[in-house]
Amino acid sequence: MISNDMLQAFVMAASKGSFSAAAQALGKSQSTVSAAVANLEIDLGLQLFDRSTRKPGLTPAGRVMLQRAEDMLAANSRLLLAAAELGGGQEARLTVALSDTYQSDRFEAALSGFAQRYPQLELECLIAEHLDQLTLLEQGRAQLAFVEQQGSYPADLSCATVKERTEFALFVHRDHTLASWDGVDRQRLREHRELRLSTIADAHRAPSQGQVWSASSYLLLVEMAQRGVGWASLPRWLVARFADGSLVELPARGFPRAVAVDALWSRLHPPGPAGAWLLAQMLD
Repeated sequence: MISNDMLQAFVMAASKGSFSAAAQALGKSQSTVSAAVANLEIDLGLQLFDRSTRKPGLTPAGRVMLQRAEDMLAANSRLLLAAAELGGGQEARLTVALSDTYQSDRFEAALSGFAQRYPQLELECLIAEHLDQLTLLEQGRAQLAFVEQQGSYPADLSCATVKERTEFALFVHRDHTLASWDGVDRQRLREHRELRLSTIADAHRAPSQGQVWSASSYLLLVEMAQRGVGWASLPRWLVARFADGSLVELPARGFPRAVAVDALWSRLHPPGPAGAWLLAQMLD
């Protein structure tokens, strides 16, 4: 019988590129992960990995089955969330990682209902972006995250897109040279300092080319832009609420840009009943 552990081992090994890396991510021994994948291959009657090379790669059948396995894990994750919401064993604490990209009336309304439904539960909200949010989930430091939608996520995370979207635009201080232009292109922007988001988890990337200052939160980028030191791509709602009219939006091709927001949670450290309830309110 195909188990969730078999599927998780298979998906993680494919994602990490080796059985040892998958074992480390899952907190299991390499032999346990290898055995789980081997048993899955026996049950399916298919060879999922080509083991003839030093680094095992997916076979053609493995690539097809990988998508099916990911679908099954996602469905199982939602099943467990529904069971958690209906069952007992309420957690004592819930941590939610939020991106500054996301300003949601739905979330604020859900918190009001959450306070009434779980009056004794401790709620913690952390502001983080991109890779930092993923790290918080994978380490079990946070149980839920609402993040600017990305192309892919680690194999141990489940995701669902919320209904609200956010908008990004290019902003600069009203006295900045760029503010006087009727339109700006990439070449014009490269002539001036860019203020760019840089997460803590992404600190070891190669140095940026050109004039770039970075910060780990969009709110810090707003404050930098207010000092007139450069231009930045920022969430429109954040500028409207915190920039006090000091920033102006630059007319540029591709902006304003609509951005979808995903809710994320860990398959290895899933939310309890309270977290499952909050997630359901955001996805209904």
